[in-house]
Amino acid sequence: MRCKICGITSLEDAINAIKAGANALGFVFYEKSPRYISPQNAKKIIDQLPPFVEKVGLFVNVDADTINTQIKESSCTLAQLHFDVANEVYKDLKVPYINVTRAKESNDILEYSSEYRLVDAYCDIYGGAGKRLNIEWFKDVDCSKIILAGGLNPDNVSSLKEYGFYGVDVSSGVEISHGKKSKELVEQFILNAK
Repeated sequence: MRCKICGITSLEDAINAIKAGANALGFVFYEKSPRYISPQNAKKIIDQLPPFVEKVGLFVNVDADTINTQIKESSCTLAQLHFDVANEVYKDLKVPYINVTRAKESNDILEYSSEYRLVDAYCDIYGGAGKRLNIEWFKDVDCSKIILAGGLNPDNVSSLKEYGFYGVDVSSGVEISHGKKSKELVEQFILNAK
């Protein structure tokens, strides 16, 4: 499974994640998140990273202009849309993006089923809360285009291999504190996922 380490706030955490084998890094451009980073500070990190790693900007409840501008300012390569997106936003987006489903019930995981998407557990706050989805929901579902998020950690990620997820996304499950990653937990998570 491909691995995204989300909530990156420092160059050290970004480099450690890449060295451990991360395929993607997430930068949270949602100001109410404890893992918030400005597009300008994300760019300072991204400019020092090696090639072939996806740099993902996470957005909540903003318009297409904000997404387009902040992806460009930060040098991110992909926008992660962590909210119910209006049709006019899609129409005006000029950057690659991935949708997020915040699943409350089993049928929700089928949303955007024709495209690659991220599926997270629904919670009242945006950006995740380490809440885990009911893994039984995925039993007879084609998971080859799903990146699973929510409540993952080094101890439970290897149990997902049988479902055939495209990837996994982790933030709090590999943290010492909000926005500060544990090098050892990141290494263990990626090792167990792959």
